[in-house]
Amino acid sequence: MDKLIIEGGVPLQGSIQVSGAKNAALPILMACLLAEGEVRLTNVPRLADIRTSLKLLNILGCETTFENNAATSNCVDLKPEAPYELVKTMRASVLCLGPLLARLREAQVALPGGCAIGARPVDMHLRGMERMGATFEITAGYIKGSCPDGLKGAHISLDFPTVGGTENLIMAATLAEGVTTIENAAREPEVVDLANFLNAMGAKITGHGTSILTIEGVSSLKGCDYRVMPDRIEAGTYMVAAAITGGELEILDCPFADLDAVSYKLREMGVWLQEEDDYVLVRRANGLLQNVDVTTLPHPGFPTDMQAQLMALMCFGQGAGTIEEKIFENRFMHVLELVRLGADVRLKGRTAMVHGVGKLTGAPVMASDLRASASLVLAGLAAEGTTTIERIYHLDRGYENIEEKLSGVGARIKRVSG
Repeated sequence: MDKLIIEGGVPLQGSIQVSGAKNAALPILMACLLAEGEVRLTNVPRLADIRTSLKLLNILGCETTFENNAATSNCVDLKPEAPYELVKTMRASVLCLGPLLARLREAQVALPGGCAIGARPVDMHLRGMERMGATFEITAGYIKGSCPDGLKGAHISLDFPTVGGTENLIMAATLAEGVTTIENAAREPEVVDLANFLNAMGAKITGHGTSILTIEGVSSLKGCDYRVMPDRIEAGTYMVAAAITGGELEILDCPFADLDAVSYKLREMGVWLQEEDDYVLVRRANGLLQNVDVTTLPHPGFPTDMQAQLMALMCFGQGAGTIEEKIFENRFMHVLELVRLGADVRLKGRTAMVHGVGKLTGAPVMASDLRASASLVLAGLAAEGTTTIERIYHLDRGYENIEEKLSGVGARIKRVSG
């Protein structure tokens, strides 16, 4: 099993390229199931989850290719079953449920797996589609859905602005008869990117980026060419990398407008950010960092996917700060690993109190999920000595060529097998 070995203490310098957004590319790939004709996507990151999605599309009856960050999909003989063998490895696989019901009027999708950061149930996905006329039963580990008369437009009010639920319902509604309104919809930029993609195929979606979405159903969607948005979480991670190492990085293709909450907290801590025409320049403002209080919230609040990375940075800050996790109930598994490096973090329920310690010392650590992996990489970059990170397959689910990108700006990091 691969691991990363990092010799810390090197200020990063230079330019680093942001890849396409995994959290946008995955629902967009599932939305290809709705298209009649070929879809051509660019800026698709080369990640394990992308390869899994393409395998799933193949099983569901789509012909796909993937080369040089470009993917194509052409659905020729759609089938309604998404098997457990693939779905268990990637939670986003459940996003094929809405498209399959819309196109085939039936679907059989294994209950999803993914990172162990919380329950993340799919009940809001199912309740929304039931409002549109679908019926479901869960048996033998599968969600079995049907709508013999097709989906119908409906008014849906979500209990929570779930990203995956919003995406599944948008896709289902594109081919439903009539108008669907989704209230308390997720506002994340990746949801907006999915809606823009669907509109490029001929859907009639308005309100994306707000809490109320309106989807007027159409009879069919066509293939198109589309560029996936850049990854705001990857960009935020590299912002922290510049700050935590005391370096200076140009973040290329940075979706800065989608990182308001992150940039606000970084500036509050003492990080200098400057947006230029085609990059964002990041460095410490005066060499000192001041810890802050953070609460994770749905967009436009502080993203839960940046919580672990900010905690790593706060280990080097002055004073104490709190991080309250309001999205997932089990997303502090990186804390014990940071403590192994010398961090002073104390947990009480969903709140972590972080006391800055000024320095960390390298040690063997183990990744527990995707963003926890990123926090350990960041901590290792700034720690004194050698940090070895095990179970980096989590990291490969969300960061394209991370060790190559970091090596290119001066990091002493290498991947080893065994």
